[in-house]
Order: sequence, then C-alpha cells, then structure tokens
Amino acid sequence: MTTNSDPTALRPRPLGLCSAVALIVASMIGTGVFTTSGFLLADLGSRHAVLTVWAAGGVVALLGALSYGALARRLPESGGEYLFLSRTLHPAAGYVAGWISLLVGFSAPLAAAAVGFGEYTSHWWPQFAPRATGTALIVLFGAIHCVHVQRGAWVQNAAVLVKLALLLMFVGFGAARLAGPMPEPASAPAPLSAFGLALVWVSFSYSGWNAAVYIGGEIRDPERNLPRSLVIGTAVVTLLYVALNAVFVFSAPVATLSGQLEVGRIAAQALGGVGCAEAVTALIALALATSVSSLVMTGPRVYARMAADGTVPQWLKTGVGPPRAAIALQVAVSSAMVWTATYESLLTYIGFTLGLSTAATVAALMVLRRREGPCVHVPGWPWVPGAFVLVVLATTALALQLRPAASLAGLGTIALAWLAWTVQRRIEK
Repeated sequence: MTTNSDPTALRPRPLGLCSAVALIVASMIGTGVFTTSGFLLADLGSRHAVLTVWAAGGVVALLGALSYGALARRLPESGGEYLFLSRTLHPAAGYVAGWISLLVGFSAPLAAAAVGFGEYTSHWWPQFAPRATGTALIVLFGAIHCVHVQRGAWVQNAAVLVKLALLLMFVGFGAARLAGPMPEPASAPAPLSAFGLALVWVSFSYSGWNAAVYIGGEIRDPERNLPRSLVIGTAVVTLLYVALNAVFVFSAPVATLSGQLEVGRIAAQALGGVGCAEAVTALIALALATSVSSLVMTGPRVYARMAADGTVPQWLKTGVGPPRAAIALQVAVSSAMVWTATYESLLTYIGFTLGLSTAATVAALMVLRRREGPCVHVPGWPWVPGAFVLVVLATTALALQLRPAASLAGLGTIALAWLAWTVQRRIEK
C-alpha cells in the first residue's frame, strides 16, 4: 500500500462537526427530492411503494456512510474516492476516480442543480435566461468559497439551517392539512425491475452522503468527526426525505401527481393554494442554491489533492487558504455543462457512474480490512460493506439494461480516464 503523507497535514483544520454535517445535508438535499416522486408514482402506481423506495434508498446510503466512515477513520485526509482508491488499491484506480469526481461527481450535479435553480426562478426574473441565472449562481458561490474557508462555511451553515427549518415547517403544515388516508388506485403490483429502476432514480437524490470525505484535511479531529458526520447527515436527510415525500404523495390524487416533474409545487398548491406553491418554489430555490454551494466547496479539494500527488497540473495545488485555482476550474467546467447538456441526460449519467465509483471504494475498504485485519474497524463487518456493494452493482446493472445510452456514456467516461492514466504513465517514463 502506498504510504504518501498528506502535504497539507500541518495546515489548520478550521471546520468542525457541525460544518461537516451541514455540508452533507446541503449536498444531499437538491433537485431530486422535489422532482422524483411523480415519476415513481407513474412506474409503481402506489404511494406506499414510493415511500418504501425512499426508505430503502436511505438504508443503502447509510450502509455507504458507515463504510466510508471506516475509510475516513483510517485515512483522515481530503480527496474522497481518489484518496481512498489510490492508497488502498492502486494509483490508477484513484486517478480514474478523481476524474469521475471532476466530471460526474461534482461538475455534472453542479450543472444540474444550477439549471434547476434557473428553471424554478425563471418566472421571478423573466428577463434572464434560466441557464444564465444558473451560471451566475455558480460564479457567485465560487467567489464566496475562494475568499475564506471558514466564512464560506458560515454562509453554508446558515443557509442549511434555514433550509431545514423551512422544510420541517412545510412537513408540519402539510401533515396538518392532509385530509386523511387516500385509497390506492386499483392496479397490478409493479414488477421487481420497476422497484430496481426506482432505486436508481432515488440514489441520485441521496448522492452527497459522502461529501465530508472530500474535505477531510480541513475537519478538526477527523478520525472522530468524519465518521460521525457521515452517519448523522445521512440519517437526518433520510428521515426528512420520507416525511417530505409522504406529504407530497398524499396531498393529491395519484393521477394528478403521476409523471409530473414539479411534484413539490403541485403538492403545495393542492394543500395551500397559489401562495403556498410560491413559498415552496422559493424553498426549492434555496435548496438548489445550497446544493450548488456545497458542490463548489467540496469538489476542488479532490483536484487539489490530485495535484499534490502529481497526477494533475501543479497549479491546482492548494497553497494558503482555499484551493482557489481548483475552484476556478470547477466553476468553468460546470458552467460549460450548464450550456451544453440537457437536464434529463445528466441524471442517469450521474447515478450510474457514481454508483460504480462508490461501489469500488467500498470494495477497496473490504480489501484493506482483509489486508490489515481488525485494526481497521468496519461496523457490521462484512455484512454492511458487502450489502452496499451488492445493491449498488445490481442497480447499476439494471440501469445499463433499461437506460443503455446514459449508462454507456458513464462507462465511456471511465474508459477515457483509464486511457489518460496509461498515456500519462508512458509519457513520464
């Protein structure tokens, strides 16, 4: 196993447990939770089935959080999958994961959240194109996080607290306004494949549960705070997702919600009229803005880590303060995606490719545990990491079968990253 030391180990660690949890919550609560349940109802035909899928997605995310927590305890540095795979399997595996993080893990979700923000707010600022509004949001948070690590975190924490408070208020308001249990439509049970594909879609909404590991080098007492933040943040979001979607799916007849993208706005209007719908639209805009902020904050730490290891250009390396050059790169790449990719094509591409990356990382934990023995503490060994890998591989295989174009694009990204690694090694020789 490679034993490279972290060149940033002596730098101050300005972020505490609360900031790490806030980062995870902000990374997870994005556009998916407000748009997915309408499509799930169309495929599954049952409100209870939809809520079961949301709960199952949370369980899978918690399995991943427990596994990543074990890796973070062993390697408490910044870098995420790039760091874990480089140190446990092979530098080539880390290199591929690093480029997946750049293109799929951060830039694509960042572009998707920015486009969603622009679309949701387009009736407020009709003079601006939605893509222009989204790009401006990316640039704004890029500037904020370039200034100072702690001040950027303060903005992030405050926004997350406001978002959580408003979401809980909406859940309470909606629960009080629900008329009572609604009858389920008479239909045949959905096939097992429909549940599998639904879990693929839901996994996009849960992506971000591993956000804190990307800034591990800036978190105080990381051996303790990193694992705790992963589990706490994921558990909080899972409970919120199930409660929020219960309000959504029971707010109106299944036929009204089925297949609709703006399920959050439709539910709010059914519960409280146009004024409530406008308020929920503002809440969704806030959720998307904080998601953009968290992605701008976390992604550049991976590129800076790769630069410190000499696998990407040195100008991306962190000096004093935030990794400003890497933030600038993240802003440029994601802004380009805002203008060149469609929102729908980003979703399957993200879920499929990131699923493979996280499964490889947890598999690397299993290799590390077998290599070093019980000194690498893994909760629920071997069932927790084993179950996570099996579920993720099953759902990505299903996505390849049912959504081949986007899935093949993900495989192409992995193949190109591996080719880039091979060419770079030959040039260096």
